[in-house]
Amino acid sequence: MSDVIANPWQALRALTQARIALGRAGVSVPTSAQLAFQLAHAQARDAVHRPLDVAVLGAGVLVAHSACPDRATYLQRPDLGRSLDAASRALIAAAAPAACDLALVVTDGLSALAIEQNARPLLDALLPRLAQDGWSLAPLVAVQQGRVAIGDEVGALFNARAVVVLIGERPGLSSPDSMGLYLTWGPRAGLTDAGRNCISNVRPAGLGHAQAAHKLHYLLDQARARGISGVGLKDETEADAMALQSGANFLLAPQNSQQHSKPK
Repeated sequence: MSDVIANPWQALRALTQARIALGRAGVSVPTSAQLAFQLAHAQARDAVHRPLDVAVLGAGVLVAHSACPDRATYLQRPDLGRSLDAASRALIAAAAPAACDLALVVTDGLSALAIEQNARPLLDALLPRLAQDGWSLAPLVAVQQGRVAIGDEVGALFNARAVVVLIGERPGLSSPDSMGLYLTWGPRAGLTDAGRNCISNVRPAGLGHAQAAHKLHYLLDQARARGISGVGLKDETEADAMALQSGANFLLAPQNSQQHSKPK
């Protein structure tokens, strides 16, 4: 049995969840690292197949379903996950206001765990901001077996000016609980991802709920003021602007750099 030889980079593991500096036992990874990898892989698989517990979202949620009849179909037919089934279209149309500013859609995506752990805290941080700004909201919709683009159909049925989809992201081997936020202005069928803004990795170990709500609120305000979303709308929140002004972006040349010329 070989002793575990530590990696000299081991201190860097405190800065990342990536699998670095694992050490070795002979020519193999240590048993503990191999077991941890297998556990992470099992957690990722469980997140993909876990059914969404809609009850964690609270009362008064409209529960809808995509055109996927089951999880196996959902994983094999992404196109069906982008459309509502007939019963859900009728349910949402019956609850639709004459018009509203924003529709919020929660869907399991590829990690129901991410939604169960992060959707309610994100909404709790976001909704007071929207109320303060006078946003009118459609009823909250939870879509089972949904993809990002299903928000376009929900938003159009609600006559909403904008839609935000909270969706479980594809699990990584260190992040089975990551949630994504997708904002679309003027939702309608047939839009592509170029018309959306994405805020990714929303979870306690990634982008925290309060910070994600701040970024989403900013993007919503800008989308409403300018009537756009997607590639034409950039995240220029205060934290990012301060980072640029401090010179943290290595692509920006120092303002006081001296110009050197050849001797004459």
